[in-house]
Amino acid sequence: MLGIGIDWAEEFHDVAFGTPEEGVVEQFRIEHGPGGVGSLIERALRLEPDPAEVRVVLETRHGLLVEALVDAGFTVLPVNPDLVARRRGPARKKDDAEDARICCLLALDRHAGLKALIPHGHLGGELRAIARDDERAARDQRRLLNRLRADLQTTYPTALVLAGADLGAPTVLRLLERWPTQPELAAATRDELVAFARAGHHGWPERFADRVAAALAVPSLPTRDYLVRAKAAGIRLAAVQLLALHEARRGWEARMAELLLGGRRTGRDHTVKDPDPGNAFPGGAIYLSFPGLGDRLAARVAGEIGEHIDQFDSPNGLQCYAGRAPVTRRSGKSDFVVARRLAHNRYLGDAVHQWAFCSLSQSGLAREFYDQKIAAGKNHHAALRTLGNRWLEILWHCLTKGVRYDEAVHVANRNRALGRAA
Repeated sequence: MLGIGIDWAEEFHDVAFGTPEEGVVEQFRIEHGPGGVGSLIERALRLEPDPAEVRVVLETRHGLLVEALVDAGFTVLPVNPDLVARRRGPARKKDDAEDARICCLLALDRHAGLKALIPHGHLGGELRAIARDDERAARDQRRLLNRLRADLQTTYPTALVLAGADLGAPTVLRLLERWPTQPELAAATRDELVAFARAGHHGWPERFADRVAAALAVPSLPTRDYLVRAKAAGIRLAAVQLLALHEARRGWEARMAELLLGGRRTGRDHTVKDPDPGNAFPGGAIYLSFPGLGDRLAARVAGEIGEHIDQFDSPNGLQCYAGRAPVTRRSGKSDFVVARRLAHNRYLGDAVHQWAFCSLSQSGLAREFYDQKIAAGKNHHAALRTLGNRWLEILWHCLTKGVRYDEAVHVANRNRALGRAA
């Protein structure tokens, strides 16, 4: 067996080689590139011809370096950086070479309880990447909309009257891109507004022109000319960025549904005709059967869990990975429960928290469970964490058994376990 510890970075990586008999035997540095990683794999295989017996410990589970090591057949064991930090000297001094040595010793310790990385397949990897990008784009949308609203309040109040509660509507954003100031919009003729609405495939172009005229007629406080001139370019830029984000997220949503179900949604009912199971994410239909999980949220949850639910030995393993399982701390007379784990997949944890909230309006069982926790004295977010914990337990059982969620079946099983009458 050969143990390898790697302290990774963007431009170079510190590496330590070790054997069970001699401990750490060699330390060196490689460049981050095909030549450096190729030389690392070649040197490792000279010392241990069986790639499955090469155990690699490093502080990440993603990236090109990890993919290259997995493709070489090595057993990759990702660890949390805190595990390495706890094994440093009394001064806790950070040193790249020392961290690589610690990782090497962890790789040689078969009793450390480290789990081998089970990499995502091509479907799971694409689904996770798209879902993460979509979630980041949603945050960017909220940030840009808030900034745009603040600019419009000081220079363009008519646009807020026209947009109403939906400032992010594509028609409103295209209008702001073409007429970024109120005087420019006021100078536009009715024919120009009607033609603009038709070009944007608006259903009622004449009615749209009337709405613009009515919004312009609403009295508002006077605006400063210098502010109008200064903010015009920023308003146009924000509108262009929001339109690009809107189109990108639409495309991602369609692709997420295609990956989950094996085909594109079509028609008024948005169903998949003739799905291809070979191109569908394993268990995609099971995820979508749960209340509160639409295409976007189901993709976020499924992409983080991956295709191999068997990597979690029990529901508790999945709950700990998502950070939903509470942690009890007992010492002497002290006994308290930490709400959630610090070391967890934050992408999955956030998605499950949102899933729990969305399920309240779609599942009577979820609403009953939530109300019970609130009545017991828990606050809103604590009740949602508990509900998310329960949903993960049910999800694990459905995925391992290959069955879709059926609330009637679950309620019957729950009543039977609690001794209630059906």
